Amino acid sequence: MNDLDRAAHALLRLPPSCGPVRLVAVDGHAGSGKSTLAARLSAALGDAPVLHLDDLATHEEPFAWTGRLREQVLEPLSRGETASYRPYDWRLRRFGQARVLPAAPVVLVEGVGAGRRVVRPFLAWLLWMERGAEESWARGRRRDGPEQASFWDGWTVAETRHFAEDPSRAFADTLVRERQEGYDWLPGPSVTAGAHQIITHGDGFLSVN
Repeated sequence: MNDLDRAAHALLRLPPSCGPVRLVAVDGHAGSGKSTLAARLSAALGDAPVLHLDDLATHEEPFAWTGRLREQVLEPLSRGETASYRPYDWRLRRFGQARVLPAAPVVLVEGVGAGRRVVRPFLAWLLWMERGAEESWARGRRRDGPEQASFWDGWTVAETRHFAEDPSRAFADTLVRERQEGYDWLPGPSVTAGAHQIITHGDGFLSVN
């Protein structure tokens, strides 16, 4: 059993947090590796649904997506219903055709701000990608190429403002640090003695008590 399998097993043991769903957030700076971690966790969980917050954000509203998240996703899931949302097309600058998100045992929500204060009451667990802002942004710029340079110039300002006003890392249950192979799973700032007794951290793993 590798570290992702252990993490998946541990997350499945958590009590539901949003109706019958264990909503697990993957937060961190843009370019930190959130999407890759979410994809790998999804596979370890047997293809758990993943909501990418880029699908709810827009050019004009990079962080003003909480209303759409609540109405289109959180409220239906909390009733045990399949959610339906319209992903934003960043090329056409408009929302596209509806996409469904089933009320599975674990649903992953990944993106910058996934652990913000209005979302945390619905979360079973908050993961934070432990990679610094400057390193993450440099990775993102390399990934997206020079044609996206102006977008990144504006994004870094918006992200810095967002986390200054509504931090996530301070409330993370687990800090996830990428290794050459796999990940280290470390106690987050929110973990205190006697808390989170279902899941523990040890030797770089996330484990069930």
